[in-house]
Amino acid sequence: MRDGYMLDDPSYLAWLEDRRLDLDDPESQEWRTLVRSAVDRGVEVRRARIVSEPVSDYIRFEHEITAPHNVKAGEQVRWLPRRLATDLALPGNDFWIFDDRLALINHFSGDGDWADTETVTDPAVVKLCSDAFAAVWERAVPHEDYHPA
Repeated sequence: MRDGYMLDDPSYLAWLEDRRLDLDDPESQEWRTLVRSAVDRGVEVRRARIVSEPVSDYIRFEHEITAPHNVKAGEQVRWLPRRLATDLALPGNDFWIFDDRLALINHFSGDGDWADTETVTDPAVVKLCSDAFAAVWERAVPHEDYHPA
């Protein structure tokens, strides 16, 4: 739900310099292997991104890397312009939901650096996050149809 994450990431900096996408770093390969393994077991992996428009350079980078990185691994990705999320109740942090029973909350600093991860099993919090994701997913645009403004 942020317009920039870890802005000192070497992959992002390389892209800023010459629009080169680096998909060979071990962390990216590990993520794709994990996602592919889950999808091959029948797990649905969905990611929704809420973005401000016009998009930041970082979001432009994310959009460009999504097909060869996330989608190719098996993730379903959708994009929701922030102006279309005004009437949605959204948690204050990025999150992942697992099996509708666990929320993994990601905390970031004001500069977009990763700060901490929190695991939450409180059913009310998990439901809040799950319902918010469902509302975003329903109105978000599939990756292949979203063109950053």
